[in-house]
Amino acid sequence: MKKLLPFLASLLVLVLSSFIMLRPVADAGYQVGDKAADFKLKNVDGKLVSLADNKAAKGYIVVFTCNTCPYAKAYEQRIIDLNTKYAPQGFPVVAINPNDPATVPGDSFAEMQKRAREKKYAFPYLQDETQQVAHQYGATRTPHLYVLTRQGADFVVSYIGAIDDNSEDAKLVKTKYLENAMTELVAGKTASVSSTKAIGCTIKWKKS
Repeated sequence: MKKLLPFLASLLVLVLSSFIMLRPVADAGYQVGDKAADFKLKNVDGKLVSLADNKAAKGYIVVFTCNTCPYAKAYEQRIIDLNTKYAPQGFPVVAINPNDPATVPGDSFAEMQKRAREKKYAFPYLQDETQQVAHQYGATRTPHLYVLTRQGADFVVSYIGAIDDNSEDAKLVKTKYLENAMTELVAGKTASVSSTKAIGCTIKWKKS
């Protein structure tokens, strides 16, 4: 029996390992091609905003961003420029701040209002107070972008990732990932590069 114990222990480890390998991976948020559920989040003007509000929208550029992250600050003007360029084409920006203000006071609602006024945001800047929307999308960084395109009554995720390949200097950008995808999506085509790696600060989640 003593000789058999090591064999049984090894067999148990093997069975458990196989079980772990075969378990389905937990849902990590939206993937390209998924339908995006609508949400209702508070804008800096105090009003609730949802995707369904804009009946004329052909889609949205949803960006998870914040006040405090150096990457978000570096991309701020580029996000403003994206709205200026694509809102008239039916794809306005919707910015969402998912950070926990208890962890990062600079991302409080009052500070969001102040930032939006200073920078004259022409798009909604929403507070994801419960962080439910960020979890639902699978956002992990600020900034983290999701392009949604309208298909009938639904909004479908058509691009996920980064704006471009240079977070430090807009003048040194070589590849504009999001704009390249938008050129195809606006034309009714599928984005040839529909997913890139989001570069930014990690989202500051609530402490459990």
